[in-house]
Amino acid sequence: MTTAPEAPAAPPRRRTTFTIVDTDIHPTCPPAELLRRLDPAARRRYELFGSRVPAPPDVYPRVRNSGYRLDAWPDGAFPGSDLQLVRDQLLDEFDIDHGVLIPLQSHSWGAETPDFAASLCRALNDWVAECWLDREPRLRSSIAVSLESPDLAAAEIRRRAGDPRFCQVLLATGGESGFGRRRYWPIYAAAAEAGLPIAAHTGGLEQHRGAGWPSFYLEEHVWNGNMMGALVTSLLCEGVLTEFPELQVVCVEGGLAWAAPLMWSLDDGWAALREDVPHLDRPPSEILREHLWFTTQPIEEPRDPADLATVVRHLGLGERIMFASDYPHWDFDSPQAAPRLFPPDLRESIMGSNACRLYGLPERVAS
Repeated sequence: MTTAPEAPAAPPRRRTTFTIVDTDIHPTCPPAELLRRLDPAARRRYELFGSRVPAPPDVYPRVRNSGYRLDAWPDGAFPGSDLQLVRDQLLDEFDIDHGVLIPLQSHSWGAETPDFAASLCRALNDWVAECWLDREPRLRSSIAVSLESPDLAAAEIRRRAGDPRFCQVLLATGGESGFGRRRYWPIYAAAAEAGLPIAAHTGGLEQHRGAGWPSFYLEEHVWNGNMMGALVTSLLCEGVLTEFPELQVVCVEGGLAWAAPLMWSLDDGWAALREDVPHLDRPPSEILREHLWFTTQPIEEPRDPADLATVVRHLGLGERIMFASDYPHWDFDSPQAAPRLFPPDLRESIMGSNACRLYGLPERVAS
């Protein structure tokens, strides 16, 4: 039985003069909502077999409470499944102007058999549109796509591209191969055609290709920047960023302190090995600075905040860093406390105006 759309929440009382955009909010589609949006064949398969790829909280080393805040669990439901609780704990509590949804379930579903993966992602996008975007005008969303079936992913991007509430295409940092490989290019072509950024969020098929599987959650938790750096390097060296010069890439939940040293290393290596990558006709750092954006959670927090300001200065992309809370995860960053971490001259742009520029969102008008 379809319920009537909820009335939009009343605008919250203004607490700040600047715009606040949260670029990393995680909704979770309940199984019953997913099943009723699947075609009969996909529904039967899901009921019989579920997903062949476990969600990150189910992969060793496991994190307690599935990695979510204790107070974010609705009665009898999963965190991120209750829109009103998200309003109460985030949108209204912190006077958020805009929030960008990132439905992480598709990171696992994207590697299913092609038609099944596409059905799951299509149903997830339909649920987000009907149960979140239709009911809450402050929200936008990422398009969930079947990552390992790029032709079907491109079709889903084109299906949703006409809805301005879907503001980016969701990518993972872990795939069956490096995401710069040509097999994935139909995804980037469709995103570029639609004028949509790619949002690369930590997760997906984590295979620990570096030092092997970790023994402790601490090892897993601080590995995000390494995965993001590998993704960025793959996109650059395989030619994605030169083939699609207008494509923007948002590095979500991977920190940012790794990026400047990576650019230094790439420039240094390119000077000696540029014949190996003839499509890179200028220093890699120049190309990356034209394409990359960063979200703040989990931003590195040195004991001396001046050290973070130095990192941002070396990166040279203060106008491309965007606030993220990572709600409802346990390491949630409060929109009230987080600005103290950022260099004072960049706080307001990081909290909102940078994201408004990327996603075409209206900024708050000072009263």
